[in-house]
Amino acid sequence: MTPAFRLPGLADLDADSARVFEGAARRVQVPAGTILFRTGARCESYVLVVSGAIRVHRTSQGGREIVLYRVESGQSCVLTTNCLIAARDYDAEGVAETDVEMIALPASTFRRLLAGSEAFRDFVFAAYASRLSDLLLLIEEVAFGRIDVRLAGWLTTRGAQPIAITHQDLAVELGTAREVISRQLKDFERRGWVGLGRGAIALRDPQALRHLAEGV
Repeated sequence: MTPAFRLPGLADLDADSARVFEGAARRVQVPAGTILFRTGARCESYVLVVSGAIRVHRTSQGGREIVLYRVESGQSCVLTTNCLIAARDYDAEGVAETDVEMIALPASTFRRLLAGSEAFRDFVFAAYASRLSDLLLLIEEVAFGRIDVRLAGWLTTRGAQPIAITHQDLAVELGTAREVISRQLKDFERRGWVGLGRGAIALRDPQALRHLAEGV
């Protein structure tokens, strides 16, 4: 494959499949904040992210949001794959969280390669299976995980100090209500684990948070 379209996992395409891929694929660049798909929209292309990140989230009828996953460099969107295979419309929204460079493959070419190329089929379903496992883990965390443990775990995975995020955005990340996040952060603050500012959270005792997250 040409350097422009070389991604991990696609190097094993046979020569004919590689020519089909390269002949139909196009490189697309979108700025941060671009809405790439909405609930109810038809899926037109299979997308592979070259650089940047796409946030995929869903909003309930009551207006609550939850981040399902992010699509980053070398990854594909499992929801897009599902829509293409099942001929269904999107049931979530995808937004460019940063400036994104991606490769878009028309739906017709995607289906042609899926039917005719074992290497392409392996690539698509390996990515699909990996992301499906992530989604099942998210469901388990939301359904059964304690919010204090999940919040502590989320905070300790962020390296920037302080962490620039609002309570509402953090609630979306963890799939809960803003009031729940605010109450839990206040508790962490009382313990001396975090410092709360306007739109920012400073970690005062990362070790204590890590111990909570890991059940130590």
